[in-house]
Amino acid sequence: MKHEQKIVGVGAASGVVSMVLGVWWLTTALPRPPIADALGERIAYALRADVAALVPLFLMLITVGNARFFSEAIDPTRAAESASMEIDARVANNTLEQTFGFTVASLALSTLVPFEHLPVVWACTIVFVVARLVFWIGYRMNPLYRAPGFAGTAYLNLAMIGYGLYHLV
Repeated sequence: MKHEQKIVGVGAASGVVSMVLGVWWLTTALPRPPIADALGERIAYALRADVAALVPLFLMLITVGNARFFSEAIDPTRAAESASMEIDARVANNTLEQTFGFTVASLALSTLVPFEHLPVVWACTIVFVVARLVFWIGYRMNPLYRAPGFAGTAYLNLAMIGYGLYHLV
């Protein structure tokens, strides 16, 4: 295995372990929601969390937009983006993709988990937001360091999708 693959592999593994521990700990630490155990209430609970999950995406979009405004890249057809602008745009694009999957999966999760475990929705949201920021910071430091944040969000989404598919069967 090449040195770069080891860096990414260790980073991805640490992201997955951190994600699992974070979701587990937050699910037990967060209070039960003060809502009725009704489908509409559960979905509304998840939608509130999903708004929080959008924060990293909008921070990224604002960063890209402001960087363009104050540079020659204000005209995107000039191809005048700096390396940091290109990274921020890539991070924003990947975050849009991950946020879409997260939103659908968290809405489904909110309808499937036993009511006493409903705080898992907010636990997943908090971990998602932190992992997206870790992805962004890591990518800006060195593209190989994006692995913990990427793995943390990708495998979080996969776990929620898997939970939903399990309950369909």
